[in-house]
Amino acid sequence: MTDPQHPRIDYYFSFISLWSYVGSLAFQDLVTRHGVEVSYRPINLMEVFAHAGGKPVKERPLQRQAYRLVEMQRWREIRGIPLNLHPRFYPADPSLGHRMLLAALREGLDVAAFAHAGLKAVWGDELDIADPDTLVQLADRSGLPGRDLLAAEGDEDLRARELALTREAKDRQMFGAPYYFYRDEPFWGQDRLDLLERAIVSQRAPILMDAQLAAKS
Repeated sequence: MTDPQHPRIDYYFSFISLWSYVGSLAFQDLVTRHGVEVSYRPINLMEVFAHAGGKPVKERPLQRQAYRLVEMQRWREIRGIPLNLHPRFYPADPSLGHRMLLAALREGLDVAAFAHAGLKAVWGDELDIADPDTLVQLADRSGLPGRDLLAAEGDEDLRARELALTREAKDRQMFGAPYYFYRDEPFWGQDRLDLLERAIVSQRAPILMDAQLAAKS
């Protein structure tokens, strides 16, 4: 059970996740205000989509694609963030950046700024998150040793961790990103941050998922 005085959140995201970016600064604000410990868990979002029966954006019905653009404009205004509706480097392979982030975590470094920078790179800055030099610059600007992290990314332990986190996401019945788990209760999507905060403040009993019960409904 999480200590209410030191709440902990498992945060699943991907550098190519639109909604992880939209909610990134709001999530960091929540974390700061409530003294939350965050376990950063980058995942292979496309693999999670496929496992749960979801589809990449361009394979969704045109009606859904059009409505997504409406929502993007709404949330861009609400959050006050730069947000490109059609980013130049989307989708891109985020795996290299994810492993650099995991390398930083292994060294006990604070990755909050780098996590946001990686998200903003895709959706706000028109940068290629798959480019090694871009990642090094993002890490350096976030107070991390970019070249050292790039050199470590090929470590087999980091590759194994990367794969394990995606398996874990599927085992926890995830179907997108971002996902926030507090006391094992899932909160999907940045627009659930208010609900997450209420759970932290109220310390009510967690509401847990039951796939077997859902199958009977």
